[in-house]
Amino acid sequence: MSKNAIKPTYIMRNRNNTFIIIYVVLFLAALSFYGCRTGSKTSKAPEHVPPAPVQTQPEPAKEKPDTSEKELEIKPEQPAAADEAEETVQEETEEKETAEPSELLEEAMNIYREALRAWDQGHIDDAISSLDNAYKTILQIELPPDSPLIQDKNDLRLLIAQRIQEIYASRASAIGENHGSIPLVENKYVLKEIESFLGTEKKLFQEAYQRSGLYREMILNELEKEGLPQELSWMPMIESWFKIRAYSRARALGLWQFISSTGYRFGLKRDRWIDERMDPEKATRASVQYLKELHSYFGDWTTALAAYNCGEFRVQRIIRNQRINYLDNFWDLYPMLPRETSRFVPRFIATLLIINNPEKYHIDLPVPEPPLDYETVTINHPVKLSSLSTKMGLPAEKLADLNPELRHKSTPDSEYTLKIPKGTFELASSTLDSLPRWIPPEATYFIHYVRRGETVSEIASRYGTSISSIARLNGLGRRYLIRQGQRLKIPGSSRSRSVPIPSRNLSREGNKLIYTVKRGDSLYLIANVFSTTIQNIKNLNNLTSNRLDVGQKLIIQSGVAEGTSFYTVKTGDTPYKIARQFGMKLSVLLNINGLTKHSKIYPGQKLWITDKK
Repeated sequence: MSKNAIKPTYIMRNRNNTFIIIYVVLFLAALSFYGCRTGSKTSKAPEHVPPAPVQTQPEPAKEKPDTSEKELEIKPEQPAAADEAEETVQEETEEKETAEPSELLEEAMNIYREALRAWDQGHIDDAISSLDNAYKTILQIELPPDSPLIQDKNDLRLLIAQRIQEIYASRASAIGENHGSIPLVENKYVLKEIESFLGTEKKLFQEAYQRSGLYREMILNELEKEGLPQELSWMPMIESWFKIRAYSRARALGLWQFISSTGYRFGLKRDRWIDERMDPEKATRASVQYLKELHSYFGDWTTALAAYNCGEFRVQRIIRNQRINYLDNFWDLYPMLPRETSRFVPRFIATLLIINNPEKYHIDLPVPEPPLDYETVTINHPVKLSSLSTKMGLPAEKLADLNPELRHKSTPDSEYTLKIPKGTFELASSTLDSLPRWIPPEATYFIHYVRRGETVSEIASRYGTSISSIARLNGLGRRYLIRQGQRLKIPGSSRSRSVPIPSRNLSREGNKLIYTVKRGDSLYLIANVFSTTIQNIKNLNNLTSNRLDVGQKLIIQSGVAEGTSFYTVKTGDTPYKIARQFGMKLSVLLNINGLTKHSKIYPGQKLWITDKK
């Protein structure tokens, strides 16, 4: 055999490899061909494959190809499975779109229950996924405005949102060793507050400690019912100095310093007659529930206390910004909290340290006042508390102190359970029948629409009131920011509080009294100052809107009698004296000059008068 001859064994091996390659290529081609037939919905079907029949009549068995082997071979193939899943999702979506709202609501509720079960078992991701699905299901529910299911839908949406928020909060909890107690750490922050309590705030601290006796027994009972630490009973020392009517710059009120929205959230009623944030018992129950909820969110009491003071969402945001899932120690969080909030926790710990060991800190704590002792009587009509106290021979503020939630120091115009001193039930019952029905004064205010360039200071000066009164009535912040067109409530009566319009803006044209509009004027203001109506001014001037321009002339009154003239006010003059001097009715003098009985006049001012006959 020559040197260049190919060995038979090599030829056979090479030929076998060629057959293997050809077999693999043919097999892959078969797979590709079958995948095109079954996996692609957009590819054109081969001619020999008949279109899907309209009727659901089963095809004869003999025409059904035997694909069992191919199905086994192509089982790992993914595109077909993905398309089938997509088709299934589309079919389910179509079914949901056509489902009845009640069915969708029930389905969302079932998914919500599954989420709760997953959360209880510690499967947080599954719980969140289920809650998302439940919320998506709710979004598919379309209801008419008068549907009885609207409230159920909104309630379930709220439940889902609360659980999502609660789960996310639990994932970012401050997990430490103090989840069941309040650690009394004596660090530099706490020592600074101790120094303040023993120095400039010593008198406040001692007075608050003495007042605490009125309410702590009740607070301890409520904490014990819910299994919360007894140390929390000293929180009002920091919140309000145990003053039931304490009111903060943040508009927080009462022993536990609830703002109105949080109070409403935990069932504290607020209306014309009552503000339950000032009721120590009701506010304590609400506070205990709030603290319990915060502790369930954060898992540690120091963080929960910080959240109580500045809000759980703010604390959660600070924790999330650390990009970690937990905090080993509350004091890692401390420097990032707002100043007032950050002080709350060390002040609370300082309070506990001083009260637990006053000898160590060289402070004499007074004897706490005894707990409130009272009974109740039911009243069905408004009664002034001071009148009832006088009739019963009690100190004037006794009943008001027992019932601080009564905003006007009177009982409401409905059934009310009034607290009275122990042993005075019969006296109170007999006295109530002789007291007249009392109606509290209405809160008086009028409306001013802010014009371009106006400030709260200018508006307050214009109406003879204070900046703080306007800010308080309208809920303005400390910066007193207002915007053009904003609707402001101005305390008092516009007729008695507004500054008189100067005479130079008044003129007479024949039998008409003309007013020239100046900056800051509005139809509402002008109508009230001149004792007329907006509609009357619009009719006299053919106005179609309430818009005014500076310098615009308005007819205020038409038909002023001929023979009127100006009178220059002298020192010592009064509207009554001038009217009498010229034989005029006081009301006529006031009306033609745009004055009220409360308006002031000044020397040199020119007033319209009718000539003396």
